[in-house]
Amino acid sequence: MRIPQLTAVCICLTLATSARAENLDVLMSGLFAQNQPTYIGFDSVERQDIPVSAAVDRKYLIVDFRFTTPPANEQLQASVHKICMTLIRDRELIQTLSDSGYDMVSVAFDRQSQYDCL
Repeated sequence: MRIPQLTAVCICLTLATSARAENLDVLMSGLFAQNQPTYIGFDSVERQDIPVSAAVDRKYLIVDFRFTTPPANEQLQASVHKICMTLIRDRELIQTLSDSGYDMVSVAFDRQSQYDCL
């Protein structure tokens, strides 16, 4: 008799995860006018091979954007600041990420570098 309850819990967790992802997508998609930079998605990364006792982040979220042309350093810094502040100001999102075990959020504009928000 517990199997239907377990199934219901799994379905609820799947829907909650999907809703969080959709909310993050909506938040980030509407962030910049004229699509500079363009939000392309996010990725969750876990470091399974690092011991829990190590003083490093074990689970983090990478929010990906791309510029159509390489920005000036000032524009890049302003974009990182704007993205990070948008995330930080969304208390519900931060609480959800924390409850989901995230240690850090980073912003990426290419595959070579990431900028840490929190």
